[in-house]
Amino acid sequence: MGPEILIPLSFFLMIFGIVYLVYSTRNRERLALIEKGVDASIFLEGKDKGVPMWKVFILNLAFLLIGSGVGIFIALLITTYTALNDGAVYPSIIITMAGIGLLAGFNKAKELDKE
Repeated sequence: MGPEILIPLSFFLMIFGIVYLVYSTRNRERLALIEKGVDASIFLEGKDKGVPMWKVFILNLAFLLIGSGVGIFIALLITTYTALNDGAVYPSIIITMAGIGLLAGFNKAKELDKE
């Protein structure tokens, strides 16, 4: 077995181990609560409240991509019309605008949650 097969194999085993650990821990916690006589309805709480997770993910992803696109455009304008170095301007402006986009997405998600 060559070393090139060890990387995908170890990656698969790592993902499998994490998933197994999460499910087995959750199962043990639930069994311990049931043994103590706690009502099983606590596992269903919070499922119907709030905005679905996929909507928040799509909203944040959209704001992230919009922020990155605006960052690329602003960096292009800055490097075109000034004598600043491209190597420093592009990453800084793109990361800054992506962060602003994520902040706007977070605020919009909070507004959706209030409705």
